[in-house]
Amino acid sequence: MTSIRNVAAGVLLAAGIGLAVAPAASAAEPAQGPAPVSAAELAQARSAVQSPAVLDQLGRFFARKGVPPTKQLTIGAAEEARAASAAAPRLTGETVPVYTLDAAFVAGTPGAAVARAEFTASRVVSTDGQVASVWTVKEGSAWRVVNIASGGDENDYAAQAASTGGGTAFREPQLNAWYVLRDGRVLPLDDEARGSVGDSGVTLAAYRQLVRERYGDKLPGSAYDRAGKGGGYRPDAAGEPAGSGGSVLPAATATAALSVTAVAGAGLALRRRVGVRRG
Repeated sequence: MTSIRNVAAGVLLAAGIGLAVAPAASAAEPAQGPAPVSAAELAQARSAVQSPAVLDQLGRFFARKGVPPTKQLTIGAAEEARAASAAAPRLTGETVPVYTLDAAFVAGTPGAAVARAEFTASRVVSTDGQVASVWTVKEGSAWRVVNIASGGDENDYAAQAASTGGGTAFREPQLNAWYVLRDGRVLPLDDEARGSVGDSGVTLAAYRQLVRERYGDKLPGSAYDRAGKGGGYRPDAAGEPAGSGGSVLPAATATAALSVTAVAGAGLALRRRVGVRRG
């Protein structure tokens, strides 16, 4: 897996999107994996991706090959429209929940899960082999598409976790790292994760200590946060939309990814994956 494809384009935590999270536990109880998203919820999320409006957006995304609307294409509008129609986007594989490192776990909250549901992802392919990940979040009782990102990391790492022994795949976006929680250990799924926890992984307790050292001073309410540094590092072109209309999602940063945030804006965001690092 190449590092540029392993980065999530934005940060949405479960408190902002209404997905289920693990209940609080007593101080004596060890941290657990996140509560699963139900099959019924995943089916509803998938249904949102199949709407004609979203499929139209996907066709244009594939036709432009991720080039933002602010930049000129080498083809005209008519040719772009034909390419969008010819792309014939179709869903493939399962819609999966995407889990992200939880601020409560970093803070050492008793019983906090290592990660929490952030959004769901559906893999979509075009006739010429392009792949996109469509992100959906729950607002009230309905699921809504909020982002289209190039590549299919979310589904790929969930499948990798399932095929290598099961467990819950989750991401630490500040390091561009994907892990799987299995039998009380945090194991690596990509090179960034191997650089973090080694080839054989670490215990959940050791991982908590690791992320507390990395981000404990950047949690909401910290001096870092109060100083207005929550925006962290924002690389050139981060958050630049790759399609027309809609608000973009916030770029992944050390503080933003560990804060409880709601979805920014009401429009569908079309964007490519971009590299980020800790702020």
